[in-house]
Amino acid sequence: MKNYWIIILLVLANLFWGGHYVFGKFVVAEMDPLQITFSRWVIAVVFLFPIAQLIERPKWREVWKHWKVLLAMAATGVIGYNFFLYTALQYTTSLDAALINSLNPMLIVLFSVVFLKERLGLVNIGGVFISLVGVLLILTKGHLEQLLSIHYNKGELIMLLVIFIWTLYSVLSRKMKGVPPISATAISVLLGLFILLPFILFEGISLPHSKNAIIGILYIGFFPSVWSFVFWNTAISKMNASKAGIYLNLITVFTAIISIFLGNPISTIQMVGGLFVFFGVYLSNKKGKVLVEKKQVKVLG
Repeated sequence: MKNYWIIILLVLANLFWGGHYVFGKFVVAEMDPLQITFSRWVIAVVFLFPIAQLIERPKWREVWKHWKVLLAMAATGVIGYNFFLYTALQYTTSLDAALINSLNPMLIVLFSVVFLKERLGLVNIGGVFISLVGVLLILTKGHLEQLLSIHYNKGELIMLLVIFIWTLYSVLSRKMKGVPPISATAISVLLGLFILLPFILFEGISLPHSKNAIIGILYIGFFPSVWSFVFWNTAISKMNASKAGIYLNLITVFTAIISIFLGNPISTIQMVGGLFVFFGVYLSNKKGKVLVEKKQVKVLG
């Protein structure tokens, strides 16, 4: 796959995830985290298997041989990340949650170097930090001193767990090299639904009733749940997880852009922050002198 196609896939994945934060606020008010998580994947699984069959025509028995890793992906990316994200948003603001989420790319870089033995150049590391600065400018509207005044509550602590879970998922996705990514996503989602089903049967499910919440759950079930995961897993199977992880900072930029279209204002310093993010993403993917060499560390089998 051409490098520019990988970049397009990563950008689109994060564009849809950016919308997830906006539309997710409509749904959280009417459904609890478990119900949202289950509902979105029920919608997604209807599309994932036909898409996988149409595009990849996989040998399903061969894919199922990797069930242990797929089960781990279901527990982390399908269930854990989403359930705890929705739970965190019940206790904290979107701003504080996004602030903590901005640590995710650096955590993926760290895990990728240690566990996947990936290499990083000085320019790439510089891109990570420039992108982070851009995210912080957007979130704080240029008032970086706000970072010192955050009082961490239950929601922020849960968000730390959220980014750790997504880092594990990204590392696991990289371990699935050679397995059709859409098919792997479809099976991991199916496994996730089987895990969630007993809890849903016990608790029951309430459907959203307002127009905004209905639109929100349909959006979440189709765009972030299907195409973001398909695009992310396809891209990460073709490039280093550490470099792909930097693109997660685009979530903040796209969330801000979507908010503009919904009538929310954005300041000049926030636009500057967006440029920082894009420049940082560009630098993180440039080839340069290797600063962090491969380490002979064996993990995750």
